[in-house]
Amino acid sequence: MTTQAIKSSSNAPESAIDSVDVLIVGAGISGIGMAVHLREKCPGKSFTMLDRRDEIGGTWNLFQYPGIRSDSDMHTLGFKFEPWTEQKAIADGPSIMKYLHRIKNKNDLDKHIRLGHKVLSASWSSEDARWTVTAEKSNGERAVIYANFLYMGSGYYDYDQGYDAQIPGIEAFKGEVVHPQFWPKDLDYSNKKVIIIGSGATAVTILPNVAEKAAHVTMLQRTPTWYFARDARDKLANFLRKIMPDQWAYNIIRKKNVFMQDLVYRTARNNPEKVIAKLEKPLKKELGDKYNKEDYTPPYGPWEQRLCLVPDSDMFKAIRAGTADVKTGHIDTVTEDGILLKSGEKLDADIIITATGLKLAVAGKVAFEVDGKPINFHDHFYYKGCMFSDIPNMAIVFGYLNASWTLKADIVSEFTCRLLNHMDATSTRIANPVLPEGVVEDELFDFS
Repeated sequence: MTTQAIKSSSNAPESAIDSVDVLIVGAGISGIGMAVHLREKCPGKSFTMLDRRDEIGGTWNLFQYPGIRSDSDMHTLGFKFEPWTEQKAIADGPSIMKYLHRIKNKNDLDKHIRLGHKVLSASWSSEDARWTVTAEKSNGERAVIYANFLYMGSGYYDYDQGYDAQIPGIEAFKGEVVHPQFWPKDLDYSNKKVIIIGSGATAVTILPNVAEKAAHVTMLQRTPTWYFARDARDKLANFLRKIMPDQWAYNIIRKKNVFMQDLVYRTARNNPEKVIAKLEKPLKKELGDKYNKEDYTPPYGPWEQRLCLVPDSDMFKAIRAGTADVKTGHIDTVTEDGILLKSGEKLDADIIITATGLKLAVAGKVAFEVDGKPINFHDHFYYKGCMFSDIPNMAIVFGYLNASWTLKADIVSEFTCRLLNHMDATSTRIANPVLPEGVVEDELFDFS
């Protein structure tokens, strides 16, 4: 794939209510990271950041379920330019929000951020070499912004709707049904029987936290997941910060963790039996006689899907204590007071939590068009993991599946800044990935 370059003309873009060099959509990890990179690497560029919510943080502001935390260590989920200095490397949501606010304040980003702006559409004009972006404010008014370059940091899922797993009979349940994406602040699960449907990162996080107050928690899974247990605190990181500057310690641990993550991933793909033995050892130790091979052995190898992190073995401890358990089976139907499995077993419940995943949404459901033609991203090829063929002057962030999201977000930000500086140096107005003839189509992700 090559980059099509169109040189500048003397015609300046027409004036608008708002006009910026770079428009960033999303004020979460991806957007905030790009803003800092822009300030450092493209100091002459004007930029604005839009977010539909009334607070920065993206995912970490939206999700409010019990125990919300990172499922990656903060030495890689954190930014390379801002050290993580908390004792826990596996951080809870409020600590991550505190970290993001510190970065925002340190880099004077408030003046660039417009909250309560939901981007509805983005229309590219090759003649004008710019995007026209329409956003709806929280008061219902519309705002139009012209931008030479568009940076989409709005994540990968639908903020309005959770994934609907089409659970049979769910409407018959007389208790409360809760999706983790929209956790009610007043939900009282004390002394209640709770069923969590799902076995991914969200379910694994919720189980030990809800089990502290609930009468009992059952995690109902169709298929088991591979779990990776580790200490929430990084003892080496905490020691190094005592003997050297925070940034030095952070850089060392970050490089160490990136190396180890890559090593484990490669070993899992090339020698899965070795990794399985490592994963099962703490699992069997913590669960003791509660270990059941059927419930903890997936039908696929480690890292054919993402591993689920279990900090301080909290989930295993709750199961061993008898306050929680895991059931593997298929749902026949939900009844008014629980769930009937196809095996005939009945699980009683006062509350059902549907931790069945997220509804994917490319580029925040924004209606894109290029020169008047609507864009369907499925019809375009992914270029360098951050641009799409035949969509000019637009970068998008989609983090790694086998490593921390921010590692990829940092790379995309740096690439975009290099591209912007190259365009300035060569008086180029448009950068458009063009698909060469004879290119071989490949899968986007190497996961099962």
